[in-house]
Amino acid sequence: MTEHVLFSLAVILAAAHVFARLAQRVRQPVVVGEIIAGIALGPSLLGLVPGNPVDVIFPPEVRPYLQVLSQVGLVLFMFGVGYEFDGSQLRGHGRQVTAVSLSSVILPFALGAGLLCVLHPWLTDAGTTVPGRLVPALFLGAAMSITAFPVLARIISERGLQKDRIGAMAVACAAIQDFLAWVVLAVVVALAQSTGGWPLARMTLVSAGLLLFLWYAVRPGLTWLFAPGRPSGPVLIHAVLVVGLLLCAWATQALGLHAVFGAFAFGVIVPRTVIDRTAPEVPERIEQTSLFLLPVFFMVTGLSVNLGGLGGHGLLILLAVIVTACFGKFAGAAGAARLTGATGPQAAALGVLLNARGLTELVILNVGLSLGVLDSRLFTAMVVMAVATTVMTGPLLDRFHPAARPRPVPGDSGERRREGQDLVTVREET
Repeated sequence: MTEHVLFSLAVILAAAHVFARLAQRVRQPVVVGEIIAGIALGPSLLGLVPGNPVDVIFPPEVRPYLQVLSQVGLVLFMFGVGYEFDGSQLRGHGRQVTAVSLSSVILPFALGAGLLCVLHPWLTDAGTTVPGRLVPALFLGAAMSITAFPVLARIISERGLQKDRIGAMAVACAAIQDFLAWVVLAVVVALAQSTGGWPLARMTLVSAGLLLFLWYAVRPGLTWLFAPGRPSGPVLIHAVLVVGLLLCAWATQALGLHAVFGAFAFGVIVPRTVIDRTAPEVPERIEQTSLFLLPVFFMVTGLSVNLGGLGGHGLLILLAVIVTACFGKFAGAAGAARLTGATGPQAAALGVLLNARGLTELVILNVGLSLGVLDSRLFTAMVVMAVATTVMTGPLLDRFHPAARPRPVPGDSGERRREGQDLVTVREET
């Protein structure tokens, strides 16, 4: 069994590297190439080759081990997202940023929920365990509302928008709307996992208690432990952070929520200023580990994506999902920006930036798939939408904001870590 897992990992990492390089050559973020590599290793492309190579390279008995590795990489990545999340972006902003943030959440959410109600008769029961339309509609609305923080930071850096008003606004708006989308998603997961009013209320109360405990007990404790002058070197800090994020991921999973919520929450409450002063290399090491495991996550996702199995109705679902997602984000962001004083090109550029979904969308979709909220065709359509909206961001930005000049970016394995650093730079300029 061990040799099968090692061989599967070798194939995954090699394919991810090749596709990432190809993505760079066409001026796309590395994560786009890695996502496409995961889809290519599944039934959509590799599965078309005679001899069933998908089952040969990734036999069914190996997939549970790959699933575990992918979840470890995912919680490590979500810790990094929480660590780079700047809560100050949620306060003190003008009416333009607030209006754009709210409208670019409300309109996609409403359109996504409405689309689910329209498409519901076409959806199958294969893979779905949640009855009715309410929870799937709320979930699809939340999934339509998200924006990919890491990819957005990468595009802003490559286009030289750190000091540009549009780049700063995009980061602020993404912070607010992603916060709202994650809150809604947590509510949807609680609804899907509960079996009645009291279990839902208990899950909500315990989750709120966990967040309060993290903020008012764990955060001060970490600040004291990691303070300069104390005998807490990088090795101890690394161990404490990894153990803490894994325990928080376990806690939210045990509560009935997904593990990503716990890892993200722990990343948010970690005293970043103290760590950056005493051991700034530790978060980067954790990020490097997630970079190694994320291609496994993309491959596991790709095994559930089958473009050939869409069929006639599936193609219509795919078209409807892409149109709804693009229109909701673009119209919500650009319309609100235009009404609050932005010029036409500025409003269009902001709408284009906030339309990028990337890896964050895949995280949400895998939560929905594990909950049994999405059927296979809708899941496939949403994954393709995540790739399409990310791929189109760069070319559309060239059209609507030509002052943004792409800059060459090194292609090493630490790129997504630098995306977070670029995001911090943008925040400081905001």
